[in-house]
Amino acid sequence: MAFKSVLRSVSVILILASMLAGKAMAQSVLIPSPPQIAGSSYVLMDPKSGRIIMEENSHERLPPASLTKMMTAYIVERELDEGRISMSDMVPISVRAWKTEGSRTFVREGTSVPVETLLKGVIIQSGNDASVALAEFVAGSEGAFVDIMNQQAQLLGMKDTNFENATGLPSNEHFSTAYDLAKLARAIINDYPENYPIYAEKHFTYNNIRQPNRNSLLWRDDSVDGLKTGHTEEAGYCLVASAKRNDTRLIAVVMGTSSSESRSQEIQKMLNYGFRYYESERLFSAGQELIQARVWSGQSDQLSVGLAEDVYVTIPRGSRDDLESSVDLDSVIKAPINVGDELGRVKVSLNGEVLVDQPVLALHEVPEGGFFKRIWDAIKLFFIQLF
Repeated sequence: MAFKSVLRSVSVILILASMLAGKAMAQSVLIPSPPQIAGSSYVLMDPKSGRIIMEENSHERLPPASLTKMMTAYIVERELDEGRISMSDMVPISVRAWKTEGSRTFVREGTSVPVETLLKGVIIQSGNDASVALAEFVAGSEGAFVDIMNQQAQLLGMKDTNFENATGLPSNEHFSTAYDLAKLARAIINDYPENYPIYAEKHFTYNNIRQPNRNSLLWRDDSVDGLKTGHTEEAGYCLVASAKRNDTRLIAVVMGTSSSESRSQEIQKMLNYGFRYYESERLFSAGQELIQARVWSGQSDQLSVGLAEDVYVTIPRGSRDDLESSVDLDSVIKAPINVGDELGRVKVSLNGEVLVDQPVLALHEVPEGGFFKRIWDAIKLFFIQLF
């Protein structure tokens, strides 16, 4: 039995190695330490793999200022996606929304404004009035909308986040972290890609007032296509930005910098470092067969095993050939097997660091075999396990 297990393990490793060796690699590069970043906290993430390339105090709870509006927009986009509202719906502007202090879209009390216009006002201009108007429209009141925001934060795994309003205006128990905000940005990009181009728009005009997007990197770096700025006296100057170069996308977050110029410079340093020294690789595709598994007591003796989702890794440039992969299947796999049943795990590591550890699943079903098939396989298994 031990000999058979070793043979199976070796064969799986060889198959996976051939999958990973599809590209000729450039000479490996030496990677310097990450640059020093002048902010209270920061993080640089690859949204495909979730890999953190660099960070400092990324789990420290801090006031997020208008970065809050990323969640406000995300909730609105979810409502749009699920068909509960539409971009053309007219939103009545309440006195409370009109009077909200801070940055403004300049909506007028007693008028009605399309959802699309208000959503752009939230994302591009960071309008507090637009944020409150949308919150009231979606949930009936800003307070009820905040409950939804906090529930959604938990669903996204934002464990160190609590919202008390839809705008980011200062409040004692209103906080988030650089890491949580990177996860939120990742969800915005991945979950509702049809709306993501709004984050790259450089200007917004409403009531004949043309206002620029405060994310100055949209003018400086063509690869940057979002996301959101924030500033209050308590929070300092904050920025969540995303950029895509070739096939790699990165998300950078910095909180608590000293000026609008500083936040842009620090984010630019992070992005340049990440793109210069790292790359994102898709190792396996959803539904791709990784290995054929032996099935006992089934109508078929073989079963295709693979993954439910695409698997990406973020690795130093030139290191793909150093990846090591293996699949550890259950020692005995018996029918009936349903699509999606877990049958083992796949692991990918680089220089001893595990980058991927995910379950492998049945890609098709194997019904239970007939009576004589089950008896015959039981006898074979008995003798195999004896030796």
